[in-house]
Amino acid sequence: MPKLTEKKAIVEEITAHLNNSNAVYVTNYTKMSVADMGELRSKFREGKVEFKVYKNTLVKRAMEEVGGYEDLYPFLVEQNGFAFVGDELSAPAKVLKDYIKQHKKPQFKAAVIDGEYYNESQLDVLAAMKSKDEVIGDILGLLLSPITNVVSGLQAQGGNIAGAIQTIAEKGEN
Repeated sequence: MPKLTEKKAIVEEITAHLNNSNAVYVTNYTKMSVADMGELRSKFREGKVEFKVYKNTLVKRAMEEVGGYEDLYPFLVEQNGFAFVGDELSAPAKVLKDYIKQHKKPQFKAAVIDGEYYNESQLDVLAAMKSKDEVIGDILGLLLSPITNVVSGLQAQGGNIAGAIQTIAEKGEN
């Protein structure tokens, strides 16, 4: 059993993860082998997601300290792993969805993303969310689209005006 000072250090670590993350996913890893857990951790690392296993009581203490995670308290039972992510909020959901499709485990329990609660039935919705880069690309495309249309329109109109002036000038010469 960890000593009180060790527990406090772990709670501080969890608190730091919570403060530095915009999303926390809770998964139940019961009956997963060590090899499966290693593979899952590897998949999370590839997606730039911090995946940790902590005692539920210590996670709850950290969540109480930070605030805003009350919706996750009922899920802090059984063997849980916690995925923490900063910017790519859908990354854990994409990893979990693919991994669960192949292995039927772990069980996605819930998530809090930017203060919003998502339950286990919403994993597909979370996985379908666009990444930050995709959203920025969409916004840039939308912003550039009207400018491109205006420039094209002006060029087309300019071409028509120049053509009309040239035609009038040619008729005047005859």
